[in-house]
Amino acid sequence: MRVAFVTNFCPHYRVKTFETLARYYKVDYYFFSAGDEWYWQQQHGVRGGNFHYKYLPGFLLGRTRITPTLPYLLWQSNYDVYVKCISGRFALPITYLVARTKRRPFILWTGVWMRLRSPFHRLFFPVTRYIYRHADAVVVYGEHVKRYLVSEGVGSEKIFVAPHAVDNDFYGQSVSEADKMAMFQKLGIDPKQKVVLYLGRLEAEKGLSYLVDAFATVKENSAVLVLAGEGRERAHLERMVSEKGLTRHVIFAGYVPVDQTLPFYAISWVSVLPSVTTSTSKEPWGLVVNEAFNQGVPVIVTDAVGAAAGGLVKDGINGFIVPERNANALAHALRKVLSDPALREQLSKNAVSSITNWDNERMVMGFRQAIQYVVMKKRD
Repeated sequence: MRVAFVTNFCPHYRVKTFETLARYYKVDYYFFSAGDEWYWQQQHGVRGGNFHYKYLPGFLLGRTRITPTLPYLLWQSNYDVYVKCISGRFALPITYLVARTKRRPFILWTGVWMRLRSPFHRLFFPVTRYIYRHADAVVVYGEHVKRYLVSEGVGSEKIFVAPHAVDNDFYGQSVSEADKMAMFQKLGIDPKQKVVLYLGRLEAEKGLSYLVDAFATVKENSAVLVLAGEGRERAHLERMVSEKGLTRHVIFAGYVPVDQTLPFYAISWVSVLPSVTTSTSKEPWGLVVNEAFNQGVPVIVTDAVGAAAGGLVKDGINGFIVPERNANALAHALRKVLSDPALREQLSKNAVSSITNWDNERMVMGFRQAIQYVVMKKRD
């Protein structure tokens, strides 16, 4: 079985996924981006792995990435199935048209679970909806995406869930006490303090101003908030912290390389992802949840986070789910987990249990089911 898999680039968290899928099929991965998307931390870079892939040369025409060699590469090889992610104003329609012209099955992969409201998305949505409805199968991050697609008229029988996963072997590694103490020292934190962690981009859609507001009302002198990451919201957040008199209780840790994230999780009492819905985004998943669970760290997330809507985060079981843009609800959840060590311990155990089988093999099974479905349908 020959599969053409077209997506923007390979981030660090997709290497294991692509390698796993390549064990089952002869897959050619075509990456049409240089990894310079607005939502991507450029310092992370792009990756390859133990699979066959090409990063395609291209140029920008306005805000559209054009990769002239993509149509030829997709056409000249005798692929049985074409798989395409939802992104790519040029790559998406081109891949769909090639698949249709060659009368081969087309599978769409998406984590989008709302109608995006930017002028471009409004204009392009009829095309997107057409591809949703006419794809031979759709692979989605979770049940939340499936529910959204069904509401847009996509047949549920052709939607397959590939639960969004990370490399559990990496994120589940034990962190030594020495490494934990070194991280406490690096951040200037007393090991007796309870660390509330946010790790990711400092951008408006992450809802971090609500987290700062919530933290300011938490009467827990032993708690410290660590904001690990960089982004356009940093200056605004620093002003908020200063105005609220939180300078001694909030630490801006800056950008954290992927291979240095584990000690941050290992010293944390709770991890928070307070994302909010905007006209152009709604957190498709939030893989920091998977990462935190692998280290036994419970999470507090909003209902705008895909990992909550998709079933990984279970309210009161392995973390808490609060309404987006609600600092009071977020503060209440923080107080509960910070003030009750027994509760935190139970949440931690359940977090580890939840993530054990939420792995790349399970994720790839969703793709395998979709491929099997379209191949059998074509035979019929």
